[in-house]
Amino acid sequence: MQQLLLTIDKISTFVGKAFSWLIVALTFMISWEVFSRYMLDHPHAWAFDVMIILYGTLFMMSGAYTLSKAGHVRGDVLYGFFEPRTQATIDLILYILFFIPGVFALTYAGYYFAIESWAMNEHSSITAEGPPIYPFKTMLPLAGAFLLLQGIVEIIRCVICIRQGTWPSREEDVEEVDVDKLKEMVHVKDDDIAQLDKFVVAQGGTK
Repeated sequence: MQQLLLTIDKISTFVGKAFSWLIVALTFMISWEVFSRYMLDHPHAWAFDVMIILYGTLFMMSGAYTLSKAGHVRGDVLYGFFEPRTQATIDLILYILFFIPGVFALTYAGYYFAIESWAMNEHSSITAEGPPIYPFKTMLPLAGAFLLLQGIVEIIRCVICIRQGTWPSREEDVEEVDVDKLKEMVHVKDDDIAQLDKFVVAQGGTK
């Protein structure tokens, strides 16, 4: 079971990292449009639509990746003090009551939005020469499916935690900096930092 959960984590990670390259395309796109608009006096009417499509796709397709890393915003003022079983119970209730219905609705409705968009060869009407948006709408059910799959994994993790009393491991990726480990790596002690702070203050006072 644990291997299956980690495999789905890896799939979510792969999808998130693959679509993260859209931020590079978006950066070049915006840079070129600014140059073209102000230096060449040749703006493109479709540029704004393409920027929205690229950013929207990046945002949607990173949802499962973020969930697999437990990176979504959480109000953990009290949550962090609870025992793992209590945390898992709260998460399980919220997943069942809100997450699953919401993501299922996104996937279900997004599928029909995409089908209709492809059928009518839908193009953006925000600006002139609007680009096709049926590929963009296809991201709705696709993102919803990945998010739903990862949500099921998180529900299983909650059940395991309730039974065992500890959270099962998840795939490691990007982590916040551990200050204590960083100090050990560079062989710096708290006393050294304190002395450096005093030195900086003293130097500032002599200027």
